[in-house]
Amino acid sequence: MSSSIIDSVMGFLGPQVSSALASQMGESSETIQRGLQGGAAAMLSGLASKADEPGFIGQVFGMLTNPSATGALSGLASNPVSAVTGGAASSLGDLGGKFLSLIFGSRMGAVSDAIGQFSGLGASKAGSLLSMAAPLVMGGLSKFVQDNNASPATLIGSLKNDTPKLQGLLPAGFRGLFSGGIPSLSLAVPGQAAATTNKWLWPVVILAALLLSVLWFFNRKEPPKETMQNAANTASSAMSALGDFFKTKLPDGVELNIPQFGVENKLLAFIQDSSKPVDDTTWFNFDRLTFDTGKATLQSTSEEQLNNIAAILKAYPSVHLKLGGYTDNTGDPAANMALSTARAKNVMDALVAKGIDASRLASEGYGDQYPVGDNATEEGRQQNRRIALRVTQK
Repeated sequence: MSSSIIDSVMGFLGPQVSSALASQMGESSETIQRGLQGGAAAMLSGLASKADEPGFIGQVFGMLTNPSATGALSGLASNPVSAVTGGAASSLGDLGGKFLSLIFGSRMGAVSDAIGQFSGLGASKAGSLLSMAAPLVMGGLSKFVQDNNASPATLIGSLKNDTPKLQGLLPAGFRGLFSGGIPSLSLAVPGQAAATTNKWLWPVVILAALLLSVLWFFNRKEPPKETMQNAANTASSAMSALGDFFKTKLPDGVELNIPQFGVENKLLAFIQDSSKPVDDTTWFNFDRLTFDTGKATLQSTSEEQLNNIAAILKAYPSVHLKLGGYTDNTGDPAANMALSTARAKNVMDALVAKGIDASRLASEGYGDQYPVGDNATEEGRQQNRRIALRVTQK
């Protein structure tokens, strides 16, 4: 009988798996093991942080006990390497992708960045490693459920009971993962003697929702003083979740002050990495754009990020972008499509006004298509209301 979820999961991430992945990815076994441990810790942390959300554990439990998945996951106990090699890897890939999406949603890119920096793999390889590790984590969870004849309530209780153990099993550089019940993460980047301390990005999901409340409060007439103070504190927390700001110099000599996990840094990393090809699926979400409620009018608080993106485009004149607008599924679909289209177009027009040739830009509204969160929850709807960008030419 398995008494610990963590023990069950980590039992699937042994030396055989790390060696197989190291050979496959051209990295050392130590680097891969570091990434696997960090990735597993991130997934378990995400599960624990969302355990009390209505319906969340039910969805996870359904994935673990679905008859079509149970057989494949059970087989991993005797041969975990099969999850990352051969035909089994392909058949488990979709299941693992759904699992990651359920836990991280639109934060998947940020989590990959964090694990990539922690392990030394880089964001691209870290993302691939997380995809391959997800079925193994699911295998460990499935084994725990079967060994303990666990119910969803049992799974929630065990996740919470294992929180102190998780702290001790996290790789060096992670700390305070369950501080105050909300995961946070400090990264010690390999090769740096005094790594910058940054909050992990899970809180940004919750804080994004709160940030909209902040904007509402600031637009109210004569808001109470204590409300204004709380709003300011929330906005400050949301910014800190993007990581520490740092200065970076562009090829044309322009210096930007940008957050470590902001869209600007992700865009620069993608542009500068020749191993990352342009594709139709790599989107980066803006994190500091704000609009008037229910309208396409950009607020003045958006200027900083728009200026930064314009500066990056000027420094890399061959780069072209597409801007996508998205909404949740609340309200009339036609109205949502129109709003998302207008917002994406206004962001494009703002960049053109800052000196970017319109021929380098495109925009499209997708309405409530392509959700990254669960529209049945307020948190999920907040994730789905977004503007994103995609590189169409380097």
